[in-house]
Amino acid sequence: MKTNGNTYTVIYTTLVCVLVAAILAIVSQTLKPRQEANEKAGTIRAILTAAGFGDEAHWQKTKNAAVLDFYRKNIESAILVDASGKEVGSLDCADAQVYTTSDLKAQNYNIKDGSPAAIPVYRFKNEISVLAVYGAGLWGPVWGHIALESDAQTIAGACFDHESETPGLGGKIKDDPAFRASFKGKRLNRGGNDGLVDAISGATMTSKGLDAAIDTWMEAYKNWLWAN
Repeated sequence: MKTNGNTYTVIYTTLVCVLVAAILAIVSQTLKPRQEANEKAGTIRAILTAAGFGDEAHWQKTKNAAVLDFYRKNIESAILVDASGKEVGSLDCADAQVYTTSDLKAQNYNIKDGSPAAIPVYRFKNEISVLAVYGAGLWGPVWGHIALESDAQTIAGACFDHESETPGLGGKIKDDPAFRASFKGKRLNRGGNDGLVDAISGATMTSKGLDAAIDTWMEAYKNWLWAN
C-alpha cells in the first residue's frame, strides 16, 4: 500500500483514533474506583466540617481511610426521607455510604418537578443532624450541608461547595470561613427560610442561588424536621 495515498491516510488515522480511544477507556476504568473513593471521602469531609468535628483545613490534611474511620465511629444513622417526612430508606453506615453530588443532583430534579424524592439525613452520636442542599449558582451547581442542633431548628454549622463560581466572589461560599460561620446559631422556621444567606459583596447571583437552594431543600425536609 502506498503510504502517501488517501487510503493509507484514512486507515492510519482511524487506527490511531481507535487506539487512543481504547487507551482512554482503559485509563478511565482503571482510575474510576479511586475517583469514586475520593468523591466519597470529599463528601464525608464536608459533612464532618458542617457538623463541627473539625475545620475544613484539618480534614483536607487527613487521609481518606482516617476520614471514613472517624465517620463510621461517630455516625448514629443515615436515613433517606421523602417530602412527607416519611423515612423511605437508609444508607449503609458501615460502608460509609453517602449521597455525592450526582445523587443530590438527581434528587434536586425530583424535588423541583414534584416526583418522589429520597433525601439524606445524617444523624451523629452527639445529636447533630446534617442535611444536604443542592441548586444553581451563577456559573454552575452549588451544593452543601447544613448541620442542626438536637432541636432540629438551630443551625450548628454549614459547609458549601461549587463547580465554577468566581474566585474571590461567589467562590467564597466554599473558601471563606467567615461565610460558613455566619450560619451558626440561625434558626429554620416553618414559614420558609429565605434570607439565611448573608449576601456576598459582588456575588449577588451566587448568594441568591444558594439561598434559593437552601429554601427549596429545607421545604422538602420540612415535614421531617417538624416531626423530630
